[in-house]
Amino acid sequence: MSFRNKRRLRIIKSYSIGWTLALIFLSIVRGIGTVEVGHINFDFLTSVIFCFIIGPFFGAISGFAQIIYEERVYKRISIKKLVLFRLIYFILFLTGLVLFAYFANWVLFGIEIGIYEFAFDDGSFPVYFYIATIEFFLIIISQVNQMLGDRKLGQLLQGKFYIPREEERIFMFLDLQSSTQLAEKLGHIKYSMLIQDCFSDLGVVIEDEAEIYQYVGDEAVLTWKLSEGIKNHNCLNAYFNFRKQLHKKNEYYQEVYSCSPFFKAGLHAGIVTVTEVGKYKKEIAYHGDTLNTAARIQGKCNEFGKEILISEYIKNKLNDNEFGFEKLGSVSLRGKNEEVFIYAVQ
Repeated sequence: MSFRNKRRLRIIKSYSIGWTLALIFLSIVRGIGTVEVGHINFDFLTSVIFCFIIGPFFGAISGFAQIIYEERVYKRISIKKLVLFRLIYFILFLTGLVLFAYFANWVLFGIEIGIYEFAFDDGSFPVYFYIATIEFFLIIISQVNQMLGDRKLGQLLQGKFYIPREEERIFMFLDLQSSTQLAEKLGHIKYSMLIQDCFSDLGVVIEDEAEIYQYVGDEAVLTWKLSEGIKNHNCLNAYFNFRKQLHKKNEYYQEVYSCSPFFKAGLHAGIVTVTEVGKYKKEIAYHGDTLNTAARIQGKCNEFGKEILISEYIKNKLNDNEFGFEKLGSVSLRGKNEEVFIYAVQ
C-alpha cells in the first residue's frame, strides 16, 4: 500500500475513533439522571451499541470529506467558496445522520413517528448543536495537525520530545533557483503565490515517506529517519518526483508566472537532537551539525553546476544500482574544519 493511501486510512481511522468517542460521551451525558426521572426510558447499553455502529460509519464519511478537502479542494477555490463547501457538506452530513438514526431507531426500537417529527423534535436541536461542535472540533484538530506536520500533534501531546533525544536522520535542503530575480520580476505578492504553488506541489514527497520539517522563505527542508530515507532510495526519489511534478505543471507556471520553477537540493545524514521548543508557540525542532552541513552542500550546487548533491555518507548507505554518482572531490565547506566528499546524483 502506498504511503499516501496509508495516510488516507489514518485520517479515516482518526475521524471514526473521534466520532465514536464523541457519541459515547453524548450517551453518558444523556443518561445522567434518567434513573431518577422515571418516565424517561433510556437504555444505556443499547445506546452505546448504537454509538459503535453509527460512530465509525459517520467518522469514515467525515474523514473521507476531509481527504477530498485536502487533496481536491484546498488552494483551488476562494475562502468564501471553501466556507460554502464546508456548509453544504455539513448540511448533507447532518441530513444523512438524521436519516440513518431514524431508520436505525425504526429497525431497533420500532418507533412509529414521522421522519419530520423525528428530525425537528425539540430535543433534537441540542444534539445537532453537539454534532456541529464535534465536527468543528475535529476539523480544527486536523488543521492543527497539518500545520505541525503529520502525526506531530500526537507526539507533542504525548510529550514525546519534552526531553531532548538523539536520532539519526537524513535532511534535504531545497532552494528555488534564481529566487532574487524571480522576486524582482513578479513582485512580492505574485512571488509569494509562486512559492505557495511550488510548496503545494511539494506534497508529492509524502509518497516517499518524507516529513516536511520547515519552510524558510523560498527554501524547504525535508527529513527522514535514516532507515526510511534509504529504503527504496526515498531520499533521492523525493527530489526527482518533485521535479517531475513541477515539469508536469510547467504549462500552468508559464501561463501564470511566466517561469519554470526549479529547485536545487543538498542532502546529508547524521545524528541530530530532536526536542520540543517554545512556550507560546511550540514546535518540534532538530539541532545539530548535520543540518548545517546539508545546507552548505546545497549551497555548492551553483558552484558545481549540479541540481542535487549528496554527502559521501549518504552515498555509501545507498544501493548504486538505480542512480549514478559523480564524485566531485574533497570540498572544504564554509564554517567547518574538516573536508566533506560530495557526489552529484545522475
